[in-house]
Amino acid sequence: MAEADSRPSLRRELGRWDLTAIGVNQVIGGSVFLVPASLAAALGGGWSWIAFIGAGIISLLIALCFAEASSRFQGTGGSYLFTRQVFGRFAGFEVGWMLWVTRVTSWSSVVNGLVDVLGYYWPAVTVGLARVALISGLVLTITAINVRGIRQSAWAVNAFTIGKLLPLAIFIFIGLHFISPSALAPDAPLDWSKVAASALLLIFAYGGYEVVPVPAGEAKDPVRAVPFAMVATILISGAVMCLVYISAVGIFPGLASSKTPLADAAALYLGATGALIMTTGAAVSMSGNNIGQALSGSRNLFALSEQGDLPRIFGHIHAKFRTPDFAIIFTSAIALALALSGSFATLAKTSALARLVVYSFTCASVLALRRSGRAPFTIPFGPVVPVLGLIASIGIAFGADALQRQTGLVALAFGAVLYVIARRSNAHVSL
Repeated sequence: MAEADSRPSLRRELGRWDLTAIGVNQVIGGSVFLVPASLAAALGGGWSWIAFIGAGIISLLIALCFAEASSRFQGTGGSYLFTRQVFGRFAGFEVGWMLWVTRVTSWSSVVNGLVDVLGYYWPAVTVGLARVALISGLVLTITAINVRGIRQSAWAVNAFTIGKLLPLAIFIFIGLHFISPSALAPDAPLDWSKVAASALLLIFAYGGYEVVPVPAGEAKDPVRAVPFAMVATILISGAVMCLVYISAVGIFPGLASSKTPLADAAALYLGATGALIMTTGAAVSMSGNNIGQALSGSRNLFALSEQGDLPRIFGHIHAKFRTPDFAIIFTSAIALALALSGSFATLAKTSALARLVVYSFTCASVLALRRSGRAPFTIPFGPVVPVLGLIASIGIAFGADALQRQTGLVALAFGAVLYVIARRSNAHVSL
């Protein structure tokens, strides 16, 4: 219709390396600076780095499924679009909704982590009005960057991605020279119950690559760029994080009990300068991650609205900047409220489980979509990779505890209510 054609549309300005930077920025966020201690405490240093590499391989299998499914679509939404076409509107909505829940709770968690990191040198910013002002200032600044345009957001993400990789590269390059091989050797029989309990932590550590297909509607050549970025994201992020983890395990005997594991490990061989480099790197990493959370989270809402599964206001596009302004502002407002109230802590427990819901549906979608013909990007070895990805995703989900399952079900139920409301309010819209 002429009326629909006159509406502003999103600009296609993202290249394959922009999408890769978005993915790397989301995977290498705050977890690389915090997970080593928790994982070492759960599995012991010798087994934990092996488990970390194993999780990277599983993540690559799932990322390949995202790459194949993405090559069939050019719109905004990622897994939401795959699931919607294969399993129907409601299942697609729930996957898209859980993608947004993951983004907004992760953003709330990471922005609080950033405040804690800055509090290492400036304790006053972690309490009272100073904390409120700092969190509000960070969220509002990120909101403004995202509203101004996808190009500005991509520049910021690219810059922060480079900024976070430099200190990690220093940590790896110098740390590998100080590794004690004996520290990498398993010192006890493997406890599979602990592996199962740690699996969600590992999924959280590698999580974030699922956002790469979400802004495909703003990519110059999404059919080629998204699959490239999916694979590149896991290969780059996996290599960096595995080398960081091996270095940390190999040089820092007190890793399991440290609250700032990389900073403490760097201090062993670089002194206070090393601790400062890693603390600064953590701050840069978390800041970039925050920008990426706002970018991808808002596009989830935009995609749901674009397909008529959320009220149309969420699909509003700024006439000048050509960005989904209402979706950005809404996502930012919820993230800010959760971060300031602290209630995000319970919701954050759904993050890894929500990702597994998305991963499972994506792997299953690949198998179903193949019935319609060969994809532009097709995974080799027939059904092996998507089947393994699906089994791994479902299997790891069984490691969730009761609270995680309960909060996950609450999130799904709340999404279902919103879906019913939106469908009734949009009943007059022909889709």
